[in-house]
Amino acid sequence: MDPEQGQDERTVSELGEFGLIRRVTEGGSRARSTLLGPGDDAAVLSAPDNRVVATTDVLVQDVHFRLDWSSPHQVGRKAVAVNLSDIAAMGAVPTGLLVGLGCAPDASTELVDGLAAGMWAEAETVGIDLVGGDMATSPTLTISVTALGDLQGRPPVTRSGACPGDIVACAGRLGWSAAGLAVLARGFRSPLAVVGAHRVPEPPYAAGPEAAEAGATAMIDVSDGLLADLGHIAEASGVSVDVRTDWVEVPQRLSEVASALGANPWQWVLTGGEDQALVATFPEGGVPAGWSVVGRVGEGAGVTVDGAEYEQQSGWQHWRQ
Repeated sequence: MDPEQGQDERTVSELGEFGLIRRVTEGGSRARSTLLGPGDDAAVLSAPDNRVVATTDVLVQDVHFRLDWSSPHQVGRKAVAVNLSDIAAMGAVPTGLLVGLGCAPDASTELVDGLAAGMWAEAETVGIDLVGGDMATSPTLTISVTALGDLQGRPPVTRSGACPGDIVACAGRLGWSAAGLAVLARGFRSPLAVVGAHRVPEPPYAAGPEAAEAGATAMIDVSDGLLADLGHIAEASGVSVDVRTDWVEVPQRLSEVASALGANPWQWVLTGGEDQALVATFPEGGVPAGWSVVGRVGEGAGVTVDGAEYEQQSGWQHWRQ
């Protein structure tokens, strides 16, 4: 929406399905990977590698976000970021986005404009487009984003390649989103750096392809918690992983927030999700610059902390009672 035209006070039902689709998908610059953008039955993207990496995430209001905690713009950015981090975790670079949106008929166009602006803002950080999507009536605000990526000639970095003797390293922040969630749940809105980390994650997009180039043997993004996601690597690779707390940094800001809330910052760092950091395994001596060593891969199975089983819940799972 052009701000010079004033605020559009229509609802999405007044705007109509196709007007809503145009409102979300139009307005960004055309990326080189977009050969045919929105407006036809399907978009057409270039695939120079002859392979396409694809991933989808669904965000549901009051499960993944709350509009009294986050603005529509922040929710839009988060919806894109959680998908692009999956592309990076495969060692790929993003090429395009498809968006599905379900909302109530009386939802305001202001809400949709905010979501779309946030999606475009995050997409533009990696130079890609929203190339298409679909809209549907839904009693609950639901956002589904499909991200596509290009491996640029490299093999994908899967969860199943870790080997005993490999080094475990992380790129990006750990525990910040969980700390922000704890702050918001107590009714506070500051410190802004911590709360902002929950509202909008900052995945290290470039670190994924860099890890692939460096010879990463396995990789995953930290969406459910460091221990939980390392558990996926351990299971898929048939190995054990030991996280060393003397190698993991707890930022001073998180320690201060934990002290104020009577919480344990280690719980946030080890089990907090939604920072969308990347964690990967590398051969000895192969960890690239910008990655922090946090543990080792060994024989056996499962994930331990300092050689012992972690006693508390290791991360987020849907439907767990």
